[in-house]
Amino acid sequence: MISKALEEYLKTMYVLKKQNGNIRVTDVAIKMNCSKPSVNKAINILKNENLVNYETYGSIELTKQGEILARKILEKYDIVYLFLKDVLNINEEIAKSEAEKMKLAMEDNTINSLAKFVHKELGLYSLDCDFDINKEKCIKCARRTKSNKEEVK
Repeated sequence: MISKALEEYLKTMYVLKKQNGNIRVTDVAIKMNCSKPSVNKAINILKNENLVNYETYGSIELTKQGEILARKILEKYDIVYLFLKDVLNINEEIAKSEAEKMKLAMEDNTINSLAKFVHKELGLYSLDCDFDINKEKCIKCARRTKSNKEEVK
């Protein structure tokens, strides 16, 4: 189990990989507004946890386990964001900021319950499959937007 701060590094690396195709220490430092030594320290811990592969001055590669964990971290954000924005009708920018903070403090069981509630409220297909953020069930429905809600009706 890694710290919430390390989760943020891992998530950032995953996003950079999707955006740029590769991950460099400099890019992570810029994206997270931190120093390169801080990124290197985080990388070494993540490497020891078998979440990334990295050789000094090379590209950072997420392991399969690292990618799975990064997707889970993003999924938590998506669920909280949808709840704030589409269920509570909170302004989009505030919802983004608050979701980022809230997901760090929430346990998986809470996220699972919130996901079921959000899907029910938005009229998306049911999560009777026993949604579990750790098993990656029904991830696609968590990414639907409010406009999909109207299409479902």
